[in-house]
Amino acid sequence: MTLIRLRNIQKSFSDGENRQRQVLQRIDLNVERGEMISIRGESGSGKTTLLSILGTILRADAGVYTLDEENVSQIADTSRLRASKIGFLFQDHRLMPQYTALENILLPLLATADTTSAEEEAYAEQLMQLLHVEHLRNQYPSTLSGGEASRVALCRALIRKPQLLLADEPTGQLDDRHSEQVAELLHTVNKELGTTIIIVTHSEHLATKAHRQFLLTDGILNEL
Repeated sequence: MTLIRLRNIQKSFSDGENRQRQVLQRIDLNVERGEMISIRGESGSGKTTLLSILGTILRADAGVYTLDEENVSQIADTSRLRASKIGFLFQDHRLMPQYTALENILLPLLATADTTSAEEEAYAEQLMQLLHVEHLRNQYPSTLSGGEASRVALCRALIRKPQLLLADEPTGQLDDRHSEQVAELLHTVNKELGTTIIIVTHSEHLATKAHRQFLLTDGILNEL
């Protein structure tokens, strides 16, 4: 069953001199539930813009974006949709230094509630066990290695049980060994939790871990 449909997605930005630069041109894409796809492209090719549109952070200038049968293009405030259905994994982890690993994982839940429930905390423990960081629950980000921080950040991205996980250059700051670990973690999440994953990356090695690969060149998306 299809989770994402993009039809004729276009986006341009002003260059500050009353000229428009076309960043995305007539993007069409279907992503099935439980699929993992990768999108590669050089800097400036439009990868971040496309990911931002998929994450409902940016709006397309034209075209239709459907997520889980909802027409995102017609929703005035997408914050509810974003919070309930989309998880984000960034290359710089963005862990809060004053909180432990477990507290960082639970933070997204506290955006809409004063406290977390026993069920939510149990799910956080389940995620930490799945990604092998349960022994780090009481450690602070400053004591974590890059690979450990990536695992904790991935747990945090999954804590609200999103249907869609968007990974933005998740191995961009890691060495080869830790990059391979993150690639395996994403594969585990996709397989064990059934989460649909879209990876934006420069890494050909990471891209090949996906079910399908796409290349974004000058705003045009092509399947490889």
